[in-house]
Amino acid sequence: LVVDDDPQILSVLKRGLAFEGYRVDVADNGEKALAMARQEPPDLVILDIMMPGLDGIEVTRRLREGSDLPVLLLTARGTVPDRVTGLDAGADDYLVKPFALDELLARVRALLRRRTAAEGVILQFGDLMVDTATREVQRGGDVIHLTAREYELLELLLRHPRQVLTRDIIYERVWGYDFGGESNIIDVYIRYLREKLETGGGSRLIHTVRGVGYVLKLS
Repeated sequence: LVVDDDPQILSVLKRGLAFEGYRVDVADNGEKALAMARQEPPDLVILDIMMPGLDGIEVTRRLREGSDLPVLLLTARGTVPDRVTGLDAGADDYLVKPFALDELLARVRALLRRRTAAEGVILQFGDLMVDTATREVQRGGDVIHLTAREYELLELLLRHPRQVLTRDIIYERVWGYDFGGESNIIDVYIRYLREKLETGGGSRLIHTVRGVGYVLKLS
């Protein structure tokens, strides 16, 4: 849920987050945001502080009354007292305008990782199932043992089913740019994953999009 009284910022954030695969709802004031969050709680709230009426600090306080919903505050004011006020109100993170969209996306990913790591979710695609709390992987009921890096790559694909992930995105999310763009490390790990997922005659789930990257889809 993105909350800001500036329609241009709402539009930019909605497009940017949707492009990354998130489902995005928007609100242009604090009252509407609270009503939406209570009716259908989102996984994360991105909230501007400076809004007329109910400001972001008060919205954060009210959200905190009965929820541990992650809140990322946006503000044009970046002084230490302003940051302290926001964090004391219950915000999980704080980003000063103007900001780079890539930085906001990185903070969103970090907040959602903390939440899902604590709660754990079941990711399923076809007959493939992953429990993110235990990191157990099954296909057709059979347990598949993966290395840590293989698991991270598979989880990334499972969180973006039917979406083509470029090699740059995979490097960033799984390896953190530890390897150069000319490295074939992704191809090597895709091959490892395919071998393990297709053992016993399983159909191919990870498909190559030549010159672009990889996509998780049914054949």
